[in-house]
Amino acid sequence: MFENLTNRFEEVFNSLKKLPSLDEKQVEEGLRGIRRALLEADVALPVVKELIKNIKPRAIGQEIIRSTTPGQMVVKIVFDEIKKILGTSESNLNLKAVPPVSFMLVGLQGSGKTTSAAKLANYVEKNLRKKTLLVSLDIYRPAAQEQLKILGEANSLKTLEVIKDQMPADIARRALNFASLNGVDVIIFDTAGRTQIDLSMMSEIKQIESTINPVETILVADSLTGQVAVNVAEEFKKTVNLTSIILTRTDGDGRGGAALSMKHVTGCPIKFIGTGEKIHQLDVFHPDRIANRILGMGDVVTLVEKATQNIEKENIEKIEENLKQGKFSMNEYLSQLRQMKKMGGMEGILSMLPGVSKIKKQMDNADIDENIIKQNEAIILSMTKQERENPKIINGSRKKRIADGSGTDVLIINKLLKQFKLMSGMMKKMSKNKTNLSGGSFSDIFNQLK
Repeated sequence: MFENLTNRFEEVFNSLKKLPSLDEKQVEEGLRGIRRALLEADVALPVVKELIKNIKPRAIGQEIIRSTTPGQMVVKIVFDEIKKILGTSESNLNLKAVPPVSFMLVGLQGSGKTTSAAKLANYVEKNLRKKTLLVSLDIYRPAAQEQLKILGEANSLKTLEVIKDQMPADIARRALNFASLNGVDVIIFDTAGRTQIDLSMMSEIKQIESTINPVETILVADSLTGQVAVNVAEEFKKTVNLTSIILTRTDGDGRGGAALSMKHVTGCPIKFIGTGEKIHQLDVFHPDRIANRILGMGDVVTLVEKATQNIEKENIEKIEENLKQGKFSMNEYLSQLRQMKKMGGMEGILSMLPGVSKIKKQMDNADIDENIIKQNEAIILSMTKQERENPKIINGSRKKRIADGSGTDVLIINKLLKQFKLMSGMMKKMSKNKTNLSGGSFSDIFNQLK
């Protein structure tokens, strides 16, 4: 997300940072570059105007003139103003009501509402420790209710039983009654979408809203649609008491215009962003961290949080104990590879590192395939228990068998064994220096994958 915008901003800032001092003409030129970058990223025009209007007086004011690093000061000013546009701080879900608390998800068809409903339920249960109930009110799209049921079952989330031919308002009343009788804390209602906003759609949503009285009415919008998503948000804001936004498919959005526009246009905070199709790929929206990423300064805090969430404490302790004894097997290597995969692979990790555009260029130049993690995992899983514990026993015939089992060839097996040997030596050195693995050594693995 934001790759195009980040690259353009970095070009502007790099030219400003090279100058020992800045005059008004140079600042104006930099602001023109920032304006172009924002418009190309499909940021709403009123938002672009507001940003430039707020940045300009500060950028040509006394704090720049007196600064010993004027280029860096411009970056800080832009950061402050972008953060204001995104929201001053992250907004938590509203749970201040007598249970069962109702959340209503609204949006156009295809925006990812049903998947987001399941992700949100998973987030509430895992992070807020609340019992949830998923309810589909979409009686129009074929198999919509079945889709939510399948998602619920696959992820151990409770869904309301589907009764054929019930109308949305009747389903909603049944859900409220069921939740009250079964100790449910939060009900997540997945409403029907349309290919476009129409009168009947809005009328039905208003009826549902009056029935369930939601404390959160959350718009689910596809970030890839850019300005269209912003227009949709404006329309829903006029009809219902919109409280917050989930932006989906941000992993495929290189522009980021919707994210920068939503809060300003609707007055509603973005609370979550969808970063993939998997149930856990719903991230809390932190305005300051997103502002950092937009300006190419990375998001190391989120990266560390993801590493912590995805590493099992018992597993870390086991690995560290083995290393203390001078052991590092393919099992530990596999664990590290899986850690990277859970965090979104190399692409996901790189997107949160400072200077991301330069790192990605190096990655492209090194011709590193994102699928190498999956490939190495397949190879290790094709090994026997003895081979994983002691890779030194892997001879020619064993390599052939492993290659056949993993769908690779002997040359790739040799490459992995070489990587493992380098990694093994490095990890043993880390152990002697008492390096804590809980900080994650994924960056070191990335270097070895080159």
